[in-house]
Amino acid sequence: MSSEKIASTKDSSEITAQNLPVLIDLGRGTCKACKMMLPILQELQEEYKGRAIIKIIDIRYDPEPARVYKIRLIPTQIFLDVQGREVYRHEGFMDKASIKQKLQEIGAK
Repeated sequence: MSSEKIASTKDSSEITAQNLPVLIDLGRGTCKACKMMLPILQELQEEYKGRAIIKIIDIRYDPEPARVYKIRLIPTQIFLDVQGREVYRHEGFMDKASIKQKLQEIGAK
């Protein structure tokens, strides 16, 4: 867990400017766990609209964030507080209930 602000990607300033907690999921559409998480993340994007930002990044098409966020394993979920600081990181499959619990912990209502 780091209290430093995450290095920016091309749209990170837009994300943090919204003053909402953020979940960034970095994966590839070809990995089994990534495929299993995609529908969960898409549901959460709708469920948390206006309360949190759920950003799904496929590193096949946008590899820069994998370098910026120092990804070692996919999928990786990075949770940012409203100031854009990383507060939690999880590697591998993360179920919907665990994601929702972490979003609540970081301020998503």
